[in-house]
This record gives sequence, C-alpha cells and structure tokens, in this order.
Amino acid sequence: MTLSKIRVASLSVLAVAALLAGPASAADGPWSLAIHGGAGVIKRGDLTPEKEAAYRAGLDAAMAAGAKVLKAGGSSLDAVEATVRVLEDNPLFNAGKGAVFTAEGKNELDASIMDGKTLKAGAVAGVTRTKNPISLARAVMEQSPHVLLARDGADQFSKEKGLEQVDPSYFRTEERWKQLETWRKNHQAALDPTHLFGTVGAVALDQAGHVAAATSTGGMTGKRWGRIGDSPIIGAGTYARDGVCAVSATGSGEYFIRETAARQVCDRIAWKGQGVQQAGDDTIKSIGAIGGDGGLIAIDGQGRAAFSMNDLGMYRGAVSSAHPVARTAIFADEPSPQ
Repeated sequence: MTLSKIRVASLSVLAVAALLAGPASAADGPWSLAIHGGAGVIKRGDLTPEKEAAYRAGLDAAMAAGAKVLKAGGSSLDAVEATVRVLEDNPLFNAGKGAVFTAEGKNELDASIMDGKTLKAGAVAGVTRTKNPISLARAVMEQSPHVLLARDGADQFSKEKGLEQVDPSYFRTEERWKQLETWRKNHQAALDPTHLFGTVGAVALDQAGHVAAATSTGGMTGKRWGRIGDSPIIGAGTYARDGVCAVSATGSGEYFIRETAARQVCDRIAWKGQGVQQAGDDTIKSIGAIGGDGGLIAIDGQGRAAFSMNDLGMYRGAVSSAHPVARTAIFADEPSPQ
C-alpha cells in the first residue's frame, strides 16, 4: 500500500471514530449558571449580619446543586430545575416553602421553565399542593401537550403525574403570615422592603451549548382575584433560546408582562446585536419608563452572565467553569458576579 493510501485509510478511520463519538462539544464546552432570589429596596444595614449570611448561604446551596449537574455534563434544563428546587425549599425566598399569602390567607404558587434547545416550555399558576412547582412546570412541558396549566387543573395534573404533594399548611411560615397581617391592616402592599419582589430563578448554559431558564414564585402578598404575574408567563418572566440567551425576571410582574421582558432581552441580542448586559439594562430601563421596577438575570449563548435591576438590591449569584467558586451579591452598589 502506498503512503498516500495509508494516509487516506487513516483519515477514514478517524472520520468514522469521530462520527461514533458524536460532537466534540457535547462534553467539552464551558458551562455557566446564574441565579436570583428576588429584588427589592435592599440597603446596607437593612439586613442583620446573620440574615445576610443566611441569604448568601441559601444562594450558595442553590448554585451548588446546579453546578453539580453542569460539571458532570448534565443538561442546562436539569441544572436550572435542581437550582430552583433548592430555593423553593428555603423559607427565606418567596417560592415554594417561603411563599407569601394571598388576601384570603392562602399560598398560590407559580412557576415556569423553558428549554432553549427545543423552545419547549411548561408553566403552572395558582397551584396549592405541589412541593416543588418548578418540577410541575417541567412535567407540563414534557408530559402534556400544553404550556400553561392553572389552579385546580394544575393541582389535578400534578397529582396524576405523581409529583410530591403536601398539605397546604406546609407552605405557611410565620414571617409571611405577619406580612399578610400588616397588609390587611394598611390594605396596601406594606411589605418587607428587603424582599419586595420575591421571585427566584436560574439560567444556565451546559457543556453541549444549550441554555435553559426557570422561574418560581409565591407572587405578591395580598394578591386577589386569582392574580397571576410574569413568572409563569413565557416571554415575560422566563425565556430561553439556544445561541442567544436565557432569562429569568423578578419584579412588578404586570410591567414585565406588558414589556415582554424576558423575550425582549433575547430579541435585543438577536436583532439589535447588543451584548447581554446592555440588553438586560435597556430592558429594565423600558420597564422603568412605564412605572415598573425589579430586575432580571440572563446568560448569553457563550455563557456570559448579566444582572440588571432598577431597585436597590437583588439577591443574585453566579458560578461557571471559568469561575468555579460561586460568588454572590445582594446590594445594588455591590459588583454583580460575572
């Protein structure tokens, strides 16, 4: 056999081996995770050192869960679900166990999740018995033909699909009940300003280059008439598209809905060529221009994280293959982790 034929044969073997191995990027790419735990008027000194440490520890625990998935080559979808489940189980945050009360003294939970690879999404609103609403949102995405289920129907779907159920009393915490009592006395949203917009969320890029986003909330203290905010609305509180960005928002939900905030960030990147931080900042400016406030987190197709807000603080954090030690921030004058 001539040398040239040997080279051709060798290249053929390598080509077959490459095909069998699959795309090289499937396990070798960078990964990134960013999270938030709500926004509000959070000034230095408003939180005791113990409370601040507890919030940061809660953020760290959530990021550890998501980073574990991503480090092992798991999907961004699995990572954001795992991350948000930890936040839902932490009574410090207004989601799951720490959900606020409606005017009628009930806990009604909303959540959504979106897969940037397929553009599939699932969401639930007003659920009352599912321990982890974010997992119910994923079940809607993967086990139903629908995107959004609400109230009794969502509760029934959760039970039929075998998700963990709890008595509604599980969600009650004394701190949230006191917030409701304060609201009832003043008949206005006289909430703890350090956690005014208590939504939690996560966005991630996995090693295969896919992004995902997830958001979960108990809504607003004193909400009435079945009010639903932006958190379970795809394109408003949650959005993800591969190669562009993934977004999770927290704030005055009605304004985020009107500005289709989460989708707007991605559109600014895709259509206007903005970087992810500028896209997030300009979106928050557009919300502020019509009277809304809050914040959002985003990750672009390369895993660059952005944090944008027009409040005095947002519980937030980031971890990535480039920066494997998780970093957190709370106050607006504190640099956001990148």
